[in-house]
Order: sequence, then structure tokens, then C-alpha cells
Amino acid sequence: MDWAVIGLYFLFNLAIGWYYKSRAGKNVGEFFLSGRDVPWWLAGTSMVATTFAADTPLAVTGMVARYGIAGNWLWWSFVASGMMTVFFYARLWRRSGVMTDIEFAEIRYSGRAAAFLRGFRALYLGVPINCIVLGWVNLAMVKILMLVLGVNKTLSLVMVMGLIAVTSYISTLSGLWGVLVTDVFQFVIKMGMVIVLAIVAVNAVGGIDGLMAKLALLEQQGGGRGMSRGAALSFVPDLNSAWMPLITFLVYISLNWWATWYPGAEPGGGGYVAQRMFCAKDERHSLLATLWFNIAHYAIRPWPWILTGLASMVLYPNLSDPETGYVRVMIDYLPASLRGLMIAAFAAAFMSTIATQLNWGASYLVNDVYRRFVNPTASEKTLVRVSQASTVALSLLSALVTFSMDSISGAWKLLLVTGAGTGGVLLLRWYWWRINAWSEISAMVAAFTVSLYLQTVQGMDTDKPVDFAWVMILTVSITTAVWLLVTVLTPAEPDHVLLNFYRRTKPSWGWGPIARQAPDVKPVQDGVWNLLDWLCGCVMIYGALFGAGKILLKEYALGGAMLAIAAAAGAVIYWDLNRRGWRSVID
Repeated sequence: MDWAVIGLYFLFNLAIGWYYKSRAGKNVGEFFLSGRDVPWWLAGTSMVATTFAADTPLAVTGMVARYGIAGNWLWWSFVASGMMTVFFYARLWRRSGVMTDIEFAEIRYSGRAAAFLRGFRALYLGVPINCIVLGWVNLAMVKILMLVLGVNKTLSLVMVMGLIAVTSYISTLSGLWGVLVTDVFQFVIKMGMVIVLAIVAVNAVGGIDGLMAKLALLEQQGGGRGMSRGAALSFVPDLNSAWMPLITFLVYISLNWWATWYPGAEPGGGGYVAQRMFCAKDERHSLLATLWFNIAHYAIRPWPWILTGLASMVLYPNLSDPETGYVRVMIDYLPASLRGLMIAAFAAAFMSTIATQLNWGASYLVNDVYRRFVNPTASEKTLVRVSQASTVALSLLSALVTFSMDSISGAWKLLLVTGAGTGGVLLLRWYWWRINAWSEISAMVAAFTVSLYLQTVQGMDTDKPVDFAWVMILTVSITTAVWLLVTVLTPAEPDHVLLNFYRRTKPSWGWGPIARQAPDVKPVQDGVWNLLDWLCGCVMIYGALFGAGKILLKEYALGGAMLAIAAAAGAVIYWDLNRRGWRSVID
């Protein structure tokens, strides 16, 4: 029965791929952007599914086991960044009309510097960075299959390669339409099963009351990995702790969320998040898709993972690798009748991420390398064939990366920190006409050079919280000073380039000298309302997140108050969007 369930899961995914085969083969716009005709709920759910990889529940379990619930601030701190993307950038991205966020370089800038920026970023992000992400996800699935099926690493790798082959086949066959629709199907399966596992895990430790009592006893006995009393269930980190001292927490909540670039959390949006904005029906659907993604990502999805992680602390207090506690709960406590569906859920989590990474990475190689620099006159049929070949090539490269992942893990950590400091220029390039291509290039070079110097020559270790904080502070400060100086010392982009960009995207402020040359353009003066929506969005997300947590932990009065605040903030956003005439789209 288990294998039958798993087989049906794969057959349904293949059927979706075949269904969208003819549509994806029409042209490259259909293959990568679904003809820009995707409703907000489909685009947003696909974003949520993509960020729910096979390793995500394991990563959250590890954070909870080491630091308690507050360990999730390592990613909860990005709420402000996500809300900024929703209200300040989603509509601008959709208006830009580009196929990839990399193409942005040559509608905003000009000349050889712009061409270099586009080509370099396309190759850098599309191949090495993308393959490291793919390899990381592949390796997590290898670990899961080894534990669940009791097979050795070699056989597990072979099985993962089979999963990659199926995913690559579906992506090659159906393009983004197939990715989007399978994402929704896969999200329903994996979200349903993680909720079931959370219920099973909590029941295994005697319900919520038993969980809280046993965690308190574990901390008293010193089995809570050195946590102070009550730390496991605290929503706020102890700012005197070794893992999150005050300076590090301040860096996370005031600096890291806007200043750091890394895949999936680009300041102002980028990568596959931007791709979903581009494929939306219009700018309103683009904004709503990104809003739904952030609500589901931060406020709805985390608690099943967190509850299972807390239960695993009680059930397996001495694990050398606490991340495996999530899988062990499944093996030891999930009813046998549900194990096949749970394995299908892990496969869904794996495949949704892989499919998006393959399609998104191929879009860079085709649109920003092949069509831009190799064959500008290529026909649509040729571009579709190259898109399919690029998808297969990235699949094979990711498989090779997985085999050498032990040596690449250190490079992954280095690459994350080298993005520090570039966020400022990525945010302001939309709202300050004076920024040019050299601003971005100098920011990239400065961020890489400074962070590399601090880590290699000065010996700062970003695994140490205080060192991480100072690497961030110094890198962001120096990088920002460098790109601002370069911006002032180099000429602005030509007026005709800036005018074309202004007419296309209609930014609401920061373009005074250009706006005066285009009096016919009427930008929407919504900066103050966007700021209000951004603040309300942050309140709504944190209120819903913490309110739901308090309710689950039986602090009903405080939880209810937080949910009420979240609802009030959401009502303000709903009112403002309706005031702008969006009722038909929202409803």
C-alpha cells in the first residue's frame, strides 16, 4: 500500500506535465513565464511550495532542538524584507516586463558595464549558486531516505538521482505551468502530512501539557542542550546567551534583513520569487501573490515543524544530529498506514524545490546568456529546445555537486556572507535615478573582498555569533561607502535610458530630474500608503505567528490579543487595497 501511494503520487505529477506539454512548447514566454497569465493564488502558493524543501522541516527541528522556539529568529527576522518586497517592489517588477530579474540590468543601465553585469550574474547565479542550492537539497533527501528506508548512502544517492530525473523530465516537458500546478498539488500533500506528524508527535509526549512539563524537566536535568529554564518555549531569545547575544540579535533585526543578498531572500525580490511576480496576470496579482506567500511562509507554516521539533527534544534528548529527530519521529510514531503518504510528502517537498530551481536557472542561461550573447536571432522553437537542454544540463550538474557536497559546504557559508552589503544598492536602484551599473558592480566587488578579508586574513568565523555580527557590520558599512562613492564619481546613465525605464516602471519618488523630462507620465503617488501597508504587514505577520503559537501552548488570552492585533493590521491593508480599486482581484 505504501508503494502504491507513492506510485500514484508520481503518476499524478507526470499527468500534469503531459497536460501542459503543448502549451509550454509554444514559445519561451510560455516555458518560463506561463504567458504572464497566472492568478495570484497560484503564483503565491508556488512560492510557498518552493521554499518548503525536503530539508526545511529538518533545519527547523535542528534550530528548535539547539535554541528553543526562539531559534527561528534566524529566519523570522526577514519578515520586514518580505513585506517590503510586497508593497514597494512587486508592482515595479511586474511593470518592468522583463523575463528574468537579471535582464533588469539592461533596462536600467546601458553600455558594456550593463552587459557585463547581466552576463556575469546570469552565469554566476544560474550555474554555481544554483547547483550548490540543488546539491544541498539533494543531500538532505539522501539523509532522509537513508533513515526512512534503511539503505546505505550509495543506494540513497541513486534513488535521489531518480527523483531528479523525474523532476527534470516534468520541468522539461511542461515548463513553468507544470511547475506551478504540481507545486499546488505537492504543497497540499506535504502541508497536510506535516500537520498530521505534529499531532502524532505531540500525542506521543502526552499532549501539550505533557510536552511543556517534560521540556521543563529536561531543562532542569541539563538535557536541554544547555538551555536556561523556560528557554525551549520562549519566543524571544535570551540576549545574554552564547548563540544570540544582543549585538547579533540587533544585526538580524536591523541590518541583515535588508543588507544581505542570498538566494530566495534577495532585498526587493529576485530569483524565483521575481519569476513568480513576472508570470502574474498584472501588477495587482503580482502584489497579492507575494503577500500570500509571506503570510503562508511566516505565519501559517512554521508551527507544525516547531511542535514536532519540540517533541523530538523530549523523545530523543541525546541525538548527536538533532535535525534527524524529525525523521525519527516519523519512523517511530507515525501509523504504518500513513508512512507511504509521508514519504510522498517528502518527495513533494524535494521535487517542488528542484523543479523551480531548474526552471529558474535555465531561464537565466537561455534569456540572459544564450539569447543575449550567443544567438540573438534565435527562433522561439530554438529557444524552447535550448531551455529544455539547459534544464537537463543543470540536473546533471546538480547530481555531480551532490557527490562532492562535503567539500562545497564551506563554500556555501562563504557565499552567503559575501552577499552582505549589496542590499542597499539593490533596493535603491528603483528609487534613485543617479545609481548606475558601476554602483552595482562596485558593491559586488567590495562585499566579496571585505568579507573574504575578514574571514581569511582576520580569522573571523561566521559560525560564531559575535564574529558574524561584526563581519556583517563591517562589510555592510564599507560596501555601502564604496558604492555610494563610486556612484558620485561616475557619470549617470544616459537620459534616454533613464527616461525609458521611468516610463516603463513609473517609480513614485527619487526620479525628480527625469520626471521633469516626462511630464506625460503620471506615477502613482502611493509612497506613504505603501509605508503604512508595510508596517501593518509586519504587525500582521508577527501577530498571527506569535498569536497562533500562544494559542497552541494554551496561553489563550495573550494569543487571542495577538491574533486580534494581526486581524486589525490585516483589515487596514484590505481597506487600503480596496480604496485603490482592487476589490475584484482580492475577492
